[in-house]
Amino acid sequence: MKRFLASITISAAALSAYAQNWPGKSVTLVVPFPPGGSTDQVARAVAPRLTEKFKQSFLVDNKAGATGTIGATFVKRAPADGYTFLVTSLGPLVIVPHLIKGLQYDALKDFDLITVAVASPNVLVVPANSPHKNVADVIAFQKANPGKMSFASAGNGSSDHLTAELFWQQTGTKGIHVPYKGGAPAHTDLMGGQVDASFQNINAVAQYIKGGKMRALAITSPKRSPILPDVPTLAEAGVSNVEVASWQAVVAPKGLSRALRDKANAAFVEALNDPVVKEQFTSIGFEMVANTPAEFAAFQQKEYAKWKQVVEIGKISIE
Repeated sequence: MKRFLASITISAAALSAYAQNWPGKSVTLVVPFPPGGSTDQVARAVAPRLTEKFKQSFLVDNKAGATGTIGATFVKRAPADGYTFLVTSLGPLVIVPHLIKGLQYDALKDFDLITVAVASPNVLVVPANSPHKNVADVIAFQKANPGKMSFASAGNGSSDHLTAELFWQQTGTKGIHVPYKGGAPAHTDLMGGQVDASFQNINAVAQYIKGGKMRALAITSPKRSPILPDVPTLAEAGVSNVEVASWQAVVAPKGLSRALRDKANAAFVEALNDPVVKEQFTSIGFEMVANTPAEFAAFQQKEYAKWKQVVEIGKISIE
């Protein structure tokens, strides 16, 4: 027994020393989407701060494809040594697991949660010359023309896709989902009138709304956004239970020591709270979250259950 206890003490000491010396080499931040999107922006904002803090390179590696699952699977299989992290949107962690059978990872079991970095509401937008002036117009049109109004998204399983599905469920309507390969082409076709509407991340389309290229009808947050104060919430527009936040987070392969996980959490939170980083994101509609692993775990469980219900009720599949 004494030898057993001594071995535990030595192991704990070794893990603590490992955490204290981390990082001793370059760290990779895997982004499971193409460059330029919200998730990529988060990774590229914190990487220089972490590099400066630790005097080791934090490198962003975009491993896009399969609705974010290629990058997520890569990180799941990486060593749990603190040198590979996944910077991801909510999709691979709480939405896609309900849409794709045979995933190569378990979103609730195969990752150590570090922090939810930022969150932002989605906004219901239509082309600037759309006949729909408000949410009531959209609902009335869909009820009179079931399955005729098209809703663009950044891809199957994205938060804008599932927000549209939730909106249809709560209003007793149904539109046509038009998935694109990323937000940029969806924005282009929406502004060109090729599609009728979309629930887009507010940070991605605020510039187009302010520039008069899109009309914002409502946002999915419980209160109005400071960057679009004249746009009502969906609840104010008469649609309840469609409160949605799109969010980005940091996770690691399962198996980090408690000391290393806590050190990584503190480092990412410090980087996110850097005044320059904070201003960069809050100015375009993000809320800084930067929470603890325990808070992240409770939040993931809630979000996972929420989107599971939406998928099941809507009988949604992307296969």
